[in-house]
Amino acid sequence: MKAVVYHRYGMPDQLEWVDIPTPTPKPNEVLIKVAATSINSWDWDLLTGKPKLYRLFFGLFKPSNPIIGSDVAGYVHAVGEQVTQFEVGDEVYGDVSPNNFGAFAEYVCATEDVLAKKPSNMTFEEAAAIPQAGTLALQGLYNEPKLQKGQHVLINGAGGGVGAFAIQIAKSMGAEVTGVDHTQKLESMLALGADRVIDYTLQDFTRNQQQYHLILDNVAQHSLAEYRQSLLAGGTSKIVGGAVSVLLKTALLGRRNKEKKVSILVHRPNSKDLQILSELYEKGSIKPLIDKIFPLKDAAEAMRHYQSGAFKGKIVLKV
Repeated sequence: MKAVVYHRYGMPDQLEWVDIPTPTPKPNEVLIKVAATSINSWDWDLLTGKPKLYRLFFGLFKPSNPIIGSDVAGYVHAVGEQVTQFEVGDEVYGDVSPNNFGAFAEYVCATEDVLAKKPSNMTFEEAAAIPQAGTLALQGLYNEPKLQKGQHVLINGAGGGVGAFAIQIAKSMGAEVTGVDHTQKLESMLALGADRVIDYTLQDFTRNQQQYHLILDNVAQHSLAEYRQSLLAGGTSKIVGGAVSVLLKTALLGRRNKEKKVSILVHRPNSKDLQILSELYEKGSIKPLIDKIFPLKDAAEAMRHYQSGAFKGKIVLKV
């Protein structure tokens, strides 16, 4: 099969389009013929090996897995003998990061617990844009404390992959939504349903005296004290991603204040949440915001586009 591989940490030029053996599914896995995948922040972190702390988990001196890619959409090509939920020919989508990544390829193996059947009216490109970003947004809003109708939520980094889904899901829950991102993304946030938008180049949301029931931060760079002053009594700030220093402080100290908690959102890929996302899609409550579609063989170019930060929503790679 063809795959996008890399053998040392670095910039997109490290990526190569090469022939490698097609994987064989284990008894509890399915082999997926990939139709499309998409780029997530983890893919950039894996490629660059930064922050260097992550190398403790993904290879200290070189990548332990030469193929990046979490999101996948495609056809079930083969099934292991223990698989019960899927058959050859099923159209599926999911997040294969718990299975050691590998979606930037023509075939990838995955356990059935991270997959769901793709709705028939959802394109493969749309399906590839949903799994990781959509699940993170869903878990940030649905998991305890669950966002309630009429509550105010602020989404920092609302013009990116997770943020675009979070705006739509929060609105479907009846919340008042404030989105924060760069000037170029303000219109797209409003189009997705945000009630208010903040340009972070002009205003710091922690200093405008506004308070929220929930803050979902995809690009955390603020102190715990700054988050708490932006929360209403009983509010929670959930950190999806951001500066390592913020993540470490949040892990150690975030829950000490029981009145205003700051916590890290732990990503848990699973088929149940994908099924909820499928239902939201079929109801018209969510629609993936796709910035651009690249051929998989042009993954290096796609990663450079991701590096620019100029994209809105998700960048998709099509096989």
